[in-house]
Amino acid sequence: MTRLNEQHYNYLYLVILAAMSWGLVKMTGLDGLGGISVPAHSPDYFSKAYTKWDMNEQGVLKSKLLADEMIHYNDDGTTHLNNPEMFFYNELTPPWVVKAETGILSADGKDLSLNGKVFVSRASAKGVRELKINTSNLKVKPDISYAETETAAELISAPNRTTGLGMKLTFAQPIHLELLSNVKGHYETK
Repeated sequence: MTRLNEQHYNYLYLVILAAMSWGLVKMTGLDGLGGISVPAHSPDYFSKAYTKWDMNEQGVLKSKLLADEMIHYNDDGTTHLNNPEMFFYNELTPPWVVKAETGILSADGKDLSLNGKVFVSRASAKGVRELKINTSNLKVKPDISYAETETAAELISAPNRTTGLGMKLTFAQPIHLELLSNVKGHYETK
């Protein structure tokens, strides 16, 4: 056989092999798998026992976010959290702890919407009284250690109790807590 005829047979074998492969794909139905559409808002990754740390410019822990489960969505970049728990650290007081039923962290990480019942607490320390806050639907800005809500808030610093509608809270120094309207309190005097 001449070299030219060998090349023609090689091409012929390749064409037959390609045709047989195409036929097998058609027979098995695998060609339809490429047309599966993914819903627009579907997760692209997730984590169980999620933890995220944020440090300040000096490398000191500024805040920490924990969640039982984290699901990230690629279409809008949001991160959905189950049972999120956020800690805000500062030098002069024990950390603030914010717990919620669910949460959604924005794509840029600057807005955290805590949904359902929200519990905020700070332990007592020298010169600092224990404080507990019950509220719901808290909007948190982790990068500036700030939170606010338009819903009812209950502040408990035993033996005192104060309620109001709407709240603003700054976790970093100088710490600032403000109830916005309908403020009522029960205070015990010594």
